Amino acid sequence: MTIVITSGDPAGIGPEIVQKAWICLKKNPINEFFWIGDPLHLPDSNIPWQRIEHPNQASKVFGDALPILIHKFAHPIKVGQHQPENAADVINVIKKAVNLVKTNKAKALCTSPINKNVLMSGAKFPYTGHTEFLANLDGIDSPVMMLSCSTLKVVPVTTHIPLKDVPNRISIKLLTETIKITNAAMKENFGISEPIIAISGLNPHAGENGQLGIEEEKIIIPVIRDLEGTMNIIGPLSADTMFHPAARAKYDVAITMYHDQALIPLKTIGFDEGVNLTLGLSFIRTSPDHGTAFDLAGQNVANETSTVNAIKMAASLTRK
Repeated sequence: MTIVITSGDPAGIGPEIVQKAWICLKKNPINEFFWIGDPLHLPDSNIPWQRIEHPNQASKVFGDALPILIHKFAHPIKVGQHQPENAADVINVIKKAVNLVKTNKAKALCTSPINKNVLMSGAKFPYTGHTEFLANLDGIDSPVMMLSCSTLKVVPVTTHIPLKDVPNRISIKLLTETIKITNAAMKENFGISEPIIAISGLNPHAGENGQLGIEEEKIIIPVIRDLEGTMNIIGPLSADTMFHPAARAKYDVAITMYHDQALIPLKTIGFDEGVNLTLGLSFIRTSPDHGTAFDLAGQNVANETSTVNAIKMAASLTRK
């Protein structure tokens, strides 16, 4: 079996970076993949592609051409533009890919970037992101989003919600589940038998003993105390001092309370190389840690490193 990659929003940089990723990986069969999409969306006509009718045909052609399981889009693309009229096809490609993985016709899923505004306006997409949509397709209530680069793995407890809603969303149950899922993934997926997990505070200076907020005292510290006998867990740490090199050397993965606490250090440290990995699903799912980049589409300047790393991680995790 091989890895399936979705089209993402074809008006963005997805088709470009999948072609560039194939160029990088075509001589490395352990990272072979096929793409679900419309060949008309591929920007470089000099890069060969080959239609396949079934995922098991990908291996035969991967070394010579990009294997494509064709999904024709209803409307022509306008490169670099929001196209709500293509939202249904973007969603259907994701559903098709998930079905292939769940029925053991593909070994892992790598998703190309989508634009939530396009999907919401074109198909009334009710999810706050890829992660939540995939969890729904897999029947999972509590997916966990891990971001990874060569020198940092970080997990936000809350993801795509307004900052004002974060304090009310964090709970003992949610934080406990997130830590347990992350601990299991570090052991099972990354082979770290006794991972050290660093937990951030929510408030400045991790609440400063309740003077700058009560979430640490009421939620975060009780969870840490409850779990510290069963795993290696430290915190709560002040988020502004836990991501410099000396601090990162003391743990294997960091868990933060909200999106930007996790994404700012990850993208500062490894902007072009980051990978998004969804934990808690019944299948392996990775993606590049960037968006559709409509402003770069059609210029042949998009960096494929994150997608290449996402494919490599998916392949590596299926070999565990």
